[in-house]
Amino acid sequence: MNRYHLVHSTEFRYDGPVSESYNEVRLRPIHDETQSCLSFRLLTDPVSRGTSYRDSFGNWVHQFNILPEHHHLKIEAESVVLAHDATALPSGGMKLFELDDRREELEEGFLDFTVPTGYVPHVPQLDELIDAASRGSDGTVSGFVKQASFLIHEKFKYVKGATHVNSSIQDSLAVWAGVCQDFAHLLLGVVRKRGLPARYVSGYLVPESAASPDAKLQEVIGGSASHAWAEVYLPDSGWVGLDPTLGKPLGLQHVRIAYGRDYGDVAPVRGVYKGHAGQRLSVDVSVRPAVDDDGREQLSENKVAEPEAPVIVERAQQPAQQQQ
Repeated sequence: MNRYHLVHSTEFRYDGPVSESYNEVRLRPIHDETQSCLSFRLLTDPVSRGTSYRDSFGNWVHQFNILPEHHHLKIEAESVVLAHDATALPSGGMKLFELDDRREELEEGFLDFTVPTGYVPHVPQLDELIDAASRGSDGTVSGFVKQASFLIHEKFKYVKGATHVNSSIQDSLAVWAGVCQDFAHLLLGVVRKRGLPARYVSGYLVPESAASPDAKLQEVIGGSASHAWAEVYLPDSGWVGLDPTLGKPLGLQHVRIAYGRDYGDVAPVRGVYKGHAGQRLSVDVSVRPAVDDDGREQLSENKVAEPEAPVIVERAQQPAQQQQ
């Protein structure tokens, strides 16, 4: 089954009244030649009226405001997605030593995806991974990229809580552990420092059956949170995706939501509000086949509460969600 019904629910609960909540979300799946977003809707409780636009990377961004006083905020994105076959990672092709002659050209054409960022600084510790991936490859650019993804999968432990949502690759390099957000950033750092453009991908992982050797890990990382991986631009092939958390290329189980230079460009939910109240964040993602027993696609019915009267207090920042 490669048609999925996705529900991404984010809820903030405050221990006091808040107001003037301004939010933006990137939760609408990408629609292109390798993935079709068949339907999408966004609901909030308290109810709101929002706007949408595409950012500089082509991602859908939805903005909405909750001005009246409220004690909780729930954001639910529901979509039906048809996944097609991803672009396979080619064998052979350009030799790794030829990449240096194309470096300036690639930097000019893909500047956003080659320069260091706050999450992905070009630190000296990456050189060890670059050298190991070069030695373990077949001498081609595609072989280097594949080996870099595999090395991150093998050398770094998947440990929830080892890092936090604002961690850079320096944090995961210090403990050789992290979650999918960190592993995607590490792969970006390795290939970018070697001269290849690479972009961060925010999305979901649909777990395979229990018979799969990777099922246990996929259940952990795909059961209750969004997923992340990377796409690398190969000069003779174009963009190809790799999942360093699983240590292999993409498949039909990867559903793409947004592209960016790093996590900072694609945070699923980001916002601010006025109030002194503390808050608790909960996130739940559910995925199931997008057809009912009769073979029809359906979105479930949802209800939202009516807005309340406004009041003004002080502003505080909402926390972001780390991609697990």
